[in-house]
Amino acid sequence: MKKEIEYKEISAVLDKSLEGKTVHIHGWVYRKRDQKEMVFIIVRDSSDIIQAVVKKESVSKKVWEDALKISMESSCTLTGKIREDKRAPTGFELQAEDLEIVGLAERFPITKDLSEEFLREVRHLWLRSRKMTLVLEVRSAVFEAIHKFYAERGYFEVQSPSFTSAASEGGSTLFEVKYFDRKAYLTQSWQLYAEAMIFALEKIYCIAPSFRAEKSRTRRHLAEYWHHEMETAWMSFEDLLKFEEELIVFVAHYVAKKCARQLKELGRDTKELLELKTPFARMKYAEAIKRLGKKSGYDLTDEDERKLVADVGKPVFLTHFLREMKAFYMKVDPKDKKVVLAADLLIPGVGETTGGSSRIEDSKELEDSLKLFKLKKEDYAWYMDLRKFGSVPHAGFGLGVERLVMWLTKAEHIFDTIPFPRAMDRLTP
Repeated sequence: MKKEIEYKEISAVLDKSLEGKTVHIHGWVYRKRDQKEMVFIIVRDSSDIIQAVVKKESVSKKVWEDALKISMESSCTLTGKIREDKRAPTGFELQAEDLEIVGLAERFPITKDLSEEFLREVRHLWLRSRKMTLVLEVRSAVFEAIHKFYAERGYFEVQSPSFTSAASEGGSTLFEVKYFDRKAYLTQSWQLYAEAMIFALEKIYCIAPSFRAEKSRTRRHLAEYWHHEMETAWMSFEDLLKFEEELIVFVAHYVAKKCARQLKELGRDTKELLELKTPFARMKYAEAIKRLGKKSGYDLTDEDERKLVADVGKPVFLTHFLREMKAFYMKVDPKDKKVVLAADLLIPGVGETTGGSSRIEDSKELEDSLKLFKLKKEDYAWYMDLRKFGSVPHAGFGLGVERLVMWLTKAEHIFDTIPFPRAMDRLTP
C-alpha cells in the first residue's frame, strides 16, 4: 500500500534545521513572478507564506508547464528542498521538485479593483488577503485570552436567549422580528438574564452576538457584533473597574506574546501592549464635558472620546454619567443622586470599548427607575422578582470584541476586524 504523503504547515518548514531536507506543503498561490528559466511562486496557508522557486532545468516538462499555467489563488501542493535565503519574504525558499495544481483559479477579481466598496462586495474573497488573515488570527487569540482569564478566576461560561420580549438598552436600537404570532426583538445584551443567573452561579461570563439597529456609518459601529459580558454577585463599583483593568491588560499581554509575528506584520508595536499596566486613568463625566467645552447632558461623540483618551495618553474610565443618560437598571450614586455608578472604558484610537455599572438591587428603587424611563412594569415583572428574593449588590460590564481587536491591530475600520460585517448598509455577502 502506497504511503500517504505527510504535508506540513508552512510555518513548520521555516526552520534552519530543515536546510536541504525534502518537505511537502500545500496552500494557495499568493503571488507569482515568471522569468525565462524560473518561476517564483509565493504560497500561503493559514500559518504563513513561503517563496517557492521552480527551475525549468530541474523539473519535469509537466511541472514546468504547470508552473507557467498556475494562477493567483490556485490551490496546489509542492514538494522540494528547504533553503535559507534572507532575500525571500520569510527568510526561506522552497526549491521545487514537484508541483501539482489542485484547483486552477480563474482571474482573481481583486487584482483589478482595490476600492473599499468593491472589497466589501467580494468579502468572501478578500478574507484571503494577508491583512485579513493576520487580523483574524489576532481576533482568535482575543477569544482565547478572554476564556483563559475567566477560567483562571473560577467563572462559569453561560448563554442567554437571542430572542427577547423587551429592551435591555435603548428601545431605538432594537431589531424587531416576528416570533410566531407575536412581536420579539433580537438581543442587545444578556444583561437582564445574567442578573437572574448570578443567584445560582455568582460569577458568570459569555461571548455571544448582540444586535443594535444603529443607523450609523462610523468606523466603529456594527449592527451585529460579538459581545463579551460578565456579571458578578457581591461586586462593588470599585471592584468592577479593577476587574475590567485586569482583563484588558491580560488580553493585551496575551495577544502581544502569542501574536507577535502577526502584530509586527500589521505594523503594531507590541512593546506598547506589553507595557500596559493598571491602574487606568479615571475621569468623571462632568470633568469630561468641561474639557470639551460642552453643557451638561451632552452625549459624547466618537471624536470626543478619541480626543479625551488621546489627551490622557492611556486607557481612561469615563464615570458618573447623568442618570437619564444611561440604562434604567444602573445604580444611583448614594453620594450624588443625579449620577449613576457607571463607567465607559475609552481606549486610544477607538474610544468607548466597554460599558459597565453597578446594578440596582433594591425593589423600590428599580420600580421608580422604570417609571422614570417610562417603561412598562409588566414587561419587566420577572426581572423585578429578582429584587424580592434574596437580592444582593452586583455589577457587570460588556465589551465589544471588534473594538478591542481594532485597538490591538490598529485597524482603521471595524469592518476589518470581523469576517462578514453587518451594518446599516451591509447585509451581503
